[in-house]
Parts: sequence; C-alpha cells; structure tokens
Amino acid sequence: MPVSVLDLIGNTPLIELTRCHDGPGRILAKAEFLMPGGSVKDRAALAILRAARADGRLQPGMPVVEMTSGNMGAGLAVVCAALGHPFIATMSAGNSAARARMMEGLGARVVLVPQVDGAPGQVTGADVTAAADEAQRLAKSESAFYVDQFNATEGIAAHEITGAEILAQADGPLDAFVAAVGTGSTYLGIAKALKAAKPGILCAPVEPEGSEPLAGKPVVKARHMLQGTGYGTVPPHWDAALMDFGLTVTDEDVIDWHRRLATQEGLYVGFSAAANVCAASRLLASGRVARDATVVTVLCDTGLKY
Repeated sequence: MPVSVLDLIGNTPLIELTRCHDGPGRILAKAEFLMPGGSVKDRAALAILRAARADGRLQPGMPVVEMTSGNMGAGLAVVCAALGHPFIATMSAGNSAARARMMEGLGARVVLVPQVDGAPGQVTGADVTAAADEAQRLAKSESAFYVDQFNATEGIAAHEITGAEILAQADGPLDAFVAAVGTGSTYLGIAKALKAAKPGILCAPVEPEGSEPLAGKPVVKARHMLQGTGYGTVPPHWDAALMDFGLTVTDEDVIDWHRRLATQEGLYVGFSAAANVCAASRLLASGRVARDATVVTVLCDTGLKY
C-alpha cells in the first residue's frame, strides 16, 4: 500500500554494532539517519508542526521559520514540503555547507548568520544564539510560525515514542542509554520512556570535553566538532532526574570512532553518532555496568551532510 513521505518518519531499526566494539557487553544503536531528512530531528519536526497545525498556530500555507544546525532544518524542509508550507532556515555560517545545500534542494530558503566566536566546523553557543535571534526577527517580518525547537515540548514527547520503539525492538534487557544533547529532546524523551519501563536503567548524556554544563562544570572549550549538540548551556526543559552521570568525548575520539563506524560497520554517520558510540563503548569498559551489559544509543544522522 503506498505511503506518504511522512510515514517514513519513525520506526527506524535497532542494530547491533559487533565489529567496531568487540566487547565487553553489547552496543545497540537506533538507526535514525535512515529517515528522509537524514537525522533524528525528523521526528521532532513532524511532531511540532502537526501540533501547531492542530491548535491553529500554523495555518495552511503559512511560512515556517527556525534556527538550525542543519538537521532540524532538513527535517522541517521535508515536512514543510509534504504539508505545503514555505520554510526559512537560519543557520550559523560555521555549520556544514552540505546541510545548507540539502535544505535548499528541498525548497528551503537558507539564511547564513556570521559566527560570533566560533570557527568553520566549530559552532559555539553564541553562534547559535545569533542564528536564533535572526530566526525570531524573520518570523515577525514574514508573519511566519516560529518553531523554537529548544522550547517545544512536542519534541520530547516524540522521542518517548522512540524509547517505546527501542523497548519493543530490543532482544533482551537494556542496562544503559547514552546520547549527546542539543535541545535535549532526543535524550529526555528516550530516557523518560526507558526509565518508566526499566527503573534501574542508567542514563548518561554525552558532552564534548571542556563543554560540560550538564555535569555542572564551567565551559572552558566552547569550540568542538559536535555540530548540533554540546552548545555549552543547559537546555530549557532539562530534567536532572533523567541523568545518572555524564560521559565526555574529545574531538580526537570523535574522528577515530567516525572512521571505525564507516570502515568496520559500513555506517557512514555523523560526528554526534560517533560520539555516542564512543561513549557507549567507554561505559562498557569502565566497570560502571556489568561486563555482559547492553548499552543502547542513537545514530543521530548521516555523515553525508558534513
């Protein structure tokens, strides 16, 4: 039976990584990069726009505006194309140009915002704030719906469904969950669902070394490779009860695990996905979990947008 492109969002497979990590324990990863926008953000994009259409905030044909590092923008571009809304994305000039090209290919208008204190490939919290300010300005001037993903709780609810999918797909007990944090929606939604079903599961956010506010540390290294995560701030809806401890990765870790996933697993995914798998492997080797433990994580996006 034919389906819509929107039906391709969600229900991604859960795969076991057996070559880049050969033990102890197991790593299971949700293949979110397989969705039409190429990332985990497709779920939040669809959930937020559906809710806004349902309650009247988003009228038929009304423009949509959002700040993005590229992934949310790609998801919104897909959903807007399917629902008939013009889409304008504001993005730091330091983010990957491949992401801008994808959004433009899907019909979006992309506005690149000069960096404040970052560098190409290294976007800081101040860079993100500048892009968000421009999005709010455009939303007013274009009489558009402003997505405001950092404050949209629909994204968290969307990822409770992701957590339910993981629980249904897992072939045994789950001992821990790890994931990098941007808006926090992916981490919070999945952790909430997993802890509700398995109260003893350990949940740990992954942060770039030197930019670890979730761990209560001052930001001493604002620039890093994890585009779309590790902004150096605590997200507005952060729930510390869903964090058992924190994990960190370096840029060198990310480069290494990005290569491992590609050459050993055949998975050409993005740097945040590499950070997640690195953190999962480190956790299994740390002694914090049993040697036969299973850690689940998220392959956030495709590497083709870098």
